[in-house]
Amino acid sequence: MNRTTHLPDRRPARVRNGTATAAPPPARIAIRRRPTSQQWAAWGFLAPVTLYLALFYAYPLYRNLDLSLRHYTVRSFVQGDAPFTGLANYRTVFDDPTFGPALTHTVVFTAVSLVFQYAIGLALAVFFSQHFRLSATLRALFLVPWLLPLIVSASTWSWMLNSDSGVVNAALHAVGIGPVNWLTSPSWSLTSVIIANIWIGVPFNLVVLYSGLQAIPRSLYEAAALDGAGAWQRFRHITLPLLRPVSAITLLLGLVYTLKVFDIIWIITKGGPADSSTTFATWSYRLGFGNLLPAFGPGAAVGNLLVVAALVFGLVYLKVQRKQYAS
Repeated sequence: MNRTTHLPDRRPARVRNGTATAAPPPARIAIRRRPTSQQWAAWGFLAPVTLYLALFYAYPLYRNLDLSLRHYTVRSFVQGDAPFTGLANYRTVFDDPTFGPALTHTVVFTAVSLVFQYAIGLALAVFFSQHFRLSATLRALFLVPWLLPLIVSASTWSWMLNSDSGVVNAALHAVGIGPVNWLTSPSWSLTSVIIANIWIGVPFNLVVLYSGLQAIPRSLYEAAALDGAGAWQRFRHITLPLLRPVSAITLLLGLVYTLKVFDIIWIITKGGPADSSTTFATWSYRLGFGNLLPAFGPGAAVGNLLVVAALVFGLVYLKVQRKQYAS
């Protein structure tokens, strides 16, 4: 049985109208503590990051949103007196005949690039995890496409895929296949930029997935081999499940990067011919800067659609991660 002990009230009593009453409790004085040196140091380290995010992320997003909600011309862009039009720019984008093909090309370009970049990167990561002779040297060589400036890589692929003097058509001719108009045919232009983007993105997948493979204990593979599991069974039941968190972040980063790919497509095909390789990224640039009379509002609206798409996939990733950690 719990007993509650009541301590006597030692506060001095006060007499009011002949009746003794307990004195009110003393008022609590709020004491403000001054920030310590460690707190000042933490704020000092946080301030540059906060300033950087505000200047180069928050303000451009706000500016892009403002552009998409107003009717900007070159004059109003300089003077800042553009009238507010609401969602008129978005309606203009949705009604544009380029919207449907650009959306299809963006989805195809992103999906095919992600699938092949991840599959080839994973295959190479498993291959290099065997630690054979010269594996480190070959891994370093595979990083070259990722380290080169994109303008150099895109220009190289534009030269290689040239219909008349490209090495790709020369190789096809050597095996008895006729030339392919990689850059000038509407049927092949999107395939051309997808091939170039896959080549550039494979090294990133290789590096991240290879790091994830190194974190898997070798003892699991040895135990599975002793139990009679083959190479495919070890890959399916050990490698893929334990590599799932790394794979998720790799695909998410690849998705965000691929959605906004502009320079590769613009240098190789400029979105043509006849908009056959136009994506949202190239369309947004062409609306805003590719014409003598730029359409800043619709161009910003297309860019915001890409931001929303990346944000949606990011939220889906966070939700999936929370479910995994909760289970």
